[in-house]
Amino acid sequence: MKKDKINDRILQELRSHGRLANAELAERVGLSPSACLRRVQELEKSGVITGYRATIDNHALGQGFIAYVGVGLNDHSTEAQQAFEQALADVKEVVECHNVTGAFEYLLRVETADIKTYKAFHADVLGAIAQVHTITTHIVMESPKDERA
Repeated sequence: MKKDKINDRILQELRSHGRLANAELAERVGLSPSACLRRVQELEKSGVITGYRATIDNHALGQGFIAYVGVGLNDHSTEAQQAFEQALADVKEVVECHNVTGAFEYLLRVETADIKTYKAFHADVLGAIAQVHTITTHIVMESPKDERA
């Protein structure tokens, strides 16, 4: 993939407007539609663009409670990490799971309807995973900047 200002602008536009028509994208970045399409296809082919998503309003879906949860494991082995990751693989409340360095092994983004349903998740899901040693919850009060696609 060629790293240049035009590709950077293409990526910036697509981050903000993933459904932007190619003709509009080309106009915004100063290319012909065919040149723009070739660049987007190359970004896709090279793995820089891995997909397109819709941005969802969680409040409209009744999922207005968001927390970032630090999870420490009681065993730092690869097997314990794999077991923990497998236990969360199909848990719908966990929308992000990151293996991190620092005071705990995992940082989760958890979305539920409200604090009552989060409490149930905390006890019945995280509390039931044998590898979990510590749980630290940070409740999102507001998100003045959120550029995740």
